Amino acid sequence: MQDWWQATFPQGRQTVEITDANGYQVSIAYGEKGQGQPLILIHGIASWGYSWRHCIHPLSQYFRVICFDAKGYGFSEKVNYPEKAGHQVIELERIIRALCDRPAIIVAESLGALIALAVVQAHPELCERLIIMNVPVFPTQLPSQGMRLLSLIPIQLIQLVDFLRLTYLFAPLIRAIAQYERQDVLSDDIKSAPDEIYWLTYPYIEFPGAIAKLTEEMQLSAREIEKLLQNQPNHISDIQAQLGNIKCPTLILWSDGDRWFPSSDGEKLRDRLPNSQLQILENCGHSASSSCPEAVNTAILGFLSN
Repeated sequence: MQDWWQATFPQGRQTVEITDANGYQVSIAYGEKGQGQPLILIHGIASWGYSWRHCIHPLSQYFRVICFDAKGYGFSEKVNYPEKAGHQVIELERIIRALCDRPAIIVAESLGALIALAVVQAHPELCERLIIMNVPVFPTQLPSQGMRLLSLIPIQLIQLVDFLRLTYLFAPLIRAIAQYERQDVLSDDIKSAPDEIYWLTYPYIEFPGAIAKLTEEMQLSAREIEKLLQNQPNHISDIQAQLGNIKCPTLILWSDGDRWFPSSDGEKLRDRLPNSQLQILENCGHSASSSCPEAVNTAILGFLSN
């Protein structure tokens, strides 16, 4: 099967080195296409740059589109030391500084959008305009049964699965589970094609450490949500408290068919962001970039043309 990076980006897959939240040098995979103002695409949890496959070419007609894999995801480095809550915020800021030569347009989805909010709060100089989709900013639990199950499995067991490379043996099962779970984030009339499932699951089957790092992220997220609900110090409530500090023009896109987070969360978020507007995406699932990419691209370009 043709390499997705080579087929999508003129220079294929590139890498950039950053210092991560633990102080170590790590390699981040990215691709870029187009010229002009940088527009950086930020994926959500259990995903990687491939999730933006339908948006890269249309947006690259007008902008320098940069699509990367967060540390631990996709083709980026999987480290073998524990992460700490909030590491993604530190690392996203450093990725933006490394790849963007001027204030960027930030387009982010799901958990990536929550992380983007935190970065823009702390470093407003990095962002000229912000576009966020289906943001888990007012969560009550991990949104899917699969996520909740994964968050409860001892990390040592998942690390053993990775070490023994059992993902190769269970590749058909992993793809079948991904196909089932994937439907939860798509609109009802969309089915994932075999090549989509192949690429979505590719890192978890091929790269040691990928499933362990995903499990670790699920467990970190579950703990942060638990602290939020118990009114203990946590990163989510910190982001909520500082929403009013985001001054850049912001477009909030929310899917009417999002099974994970209700559109009322989008309304609440709009009311707390001073310079924001909310647009509802019709007949669209949580993963808007896959469920209704044409509507997403049209909304983004319309917002950026004003």
